[in-house]
Amino acid sequence: MSNSSRRPAWDTRTLVTISMLTAVAYVVMYLCKMLPSVMGFLDFDFKDVVICIGGFTFGPTAAAVISILVALIEFITVSATGVIGLIMNILATTSFCCTACYIYKKHHTMKGAVIGLGVGVVVLVCVMLLWNYLIMPLYSPGITRADILALMPTVLLPFNLAKGGMNMAATLLLYKPVVTALRRAGLVPPSSSRQSRRTSAGFILFCLALLATFVMIALVLLDIL
Repeated sequence: MSNSSRRPAWDTRTLVTISMLTAVAYVVMYLCKMLPSVMGFLDFDFKDVVICIGGFTFGPTAAAVISILVALIEFITVSATGVIGLIMNILATTSFCCTACYIYKKHHTMKGAVIGLGVGVVVLVCVMLLWNYLIMPLYSPGITRADILALMPTVLLPFNLAKGGMNMAATLLLYKPVVTALRRAGLVPPSSSRQSRRTSAGFILFCLALLATFVMIALVLLDIL
């Protein structure tokens, strides 16, 4: 892309759209609070879908900004887990979204999106396993690190894998229609990419199968299946 076709990174339209996506991500997070939790404290949260859409559109910095803003607003308004919950929230969201958006920025194709989101899931799982091991005893005094190690293969690993996988599949399904709607509303500039705007039926089926797989894992963790 030539320099003459580049927009300022943070013009007014971008700031308005990022603010709107932050508000939408907060609403999604709030609605997710109504879903059942795993072990009473592990919540399935789908705000990462909104954040990834923002990050795919405006870059990984935008994803980080939205992640931190939503986590701070959640901390002030509805969170019951205090500062530690805030830290874990930011770590979980940024590890997934910023990783995916950075790779997509470097490889701006559908393949890049799939790879970016897949790597994001791996990074999310690794980061959250490590930080749950380090931090969980601080806010759950009755749980030892030996207990956490025992929970990793049966609860923590499948939970984070299911959460990341569902966010990955939903992002792949929703990104194009959402961004198309934003473009029609004038909130996002027209694409300069020459990629086909059509999404193949095979790709949609792949995303739906991926989503169904991780939903099944989530239902097992919730003792629904």
